[in-house]
Amino acid sequence: MSLVVEGLTVEIDGRRVVDGVSFEVADGARLGLIGESGSGKSLTALAILGLLPDGAKAAGSIRWNGTELIGMPDRELARLRGDEIGIVFQEPRTALNPIRTVGRQIAEAIRIHEGIGRREARARAVQEAARVRLPDPESIVDRYPHQLSGGQRQRVAIAMALACRPRVLIADEPTTALDVTIQSEILALLLHLVEDEGMSLVFITHDLAVLAQVATEGVVLEHGRVVESAPVSTLLTAPSSPITQGLLRDATATLWRPDGGIA
Repeated sequence: MSLVVEGLTVEIDGRRVVDGVSFEVADGARLGLIGESGSGKSLTALAILGLLPDGAKAAGSIRWNGTELIGMPDRELARLRGDEIGIVFQEPRTALNPIRTVGRQIAEAIRIHEGIGRREARARAVQEAARVRLPDPESIVDRYPHQLSGGQRQRVAIAMALACRPRVLIADEPTTALDVTIQSEILALLLHLVEDEGMSLVFITHDLAVLAQVATEGVVLEHGRVVESAPVSTLLTAPSSPITQGLLRDATATLWRPDGGIA
């Protein structure tokens, strides 16, 4: 299984914000999209799932196992979302519904794609909550997002994305709003779950040090264009583009090791 993006463009109200982006994610690969704010990395991820904002138009090619996704009817795309391709958004406070229990939200994709009843869905939600190491999963699934900490909400978001065991997970800066200690825990959890399931990962970040912990290949974006594509170890030790060199200097905020780990 593979995800192939070729010559992707995204225009918003006539302005091109993603310009000719290409990359491939093979089965089980871990690829990072990295760039500064406004580089087009999140729009690239949203284009894959057909979730671009109103007024945005994608062109080029996005193929999932040979099937073209650009132009696919939303009803067909909806069958892929969560089931074959999952996504964890940057800020769970806005991604989660404040008036629904987290258990119902974890189970929603399961009920849609597997057609199970409410009682079985709750039991599955408890299992998924335990899988992402939420405390007291039997109780926590009955709570609302505002009753959880930031780290717990992000674990809920991960549980939602992985509940149907997708083959590709897109993680859009999933730790940006968390403090360093919780960030490290979430990254370790995410990597463990991805490796445990043998799924592919597309990880979006602005931090090379974070990328080094979860991805092996990196694609660097600037102003919607790919400026460098290389193994993450190369981006850390011998970046060729000025933007990557700048990202490397910024990464000094987090301790990193050239072998691809976090010190």
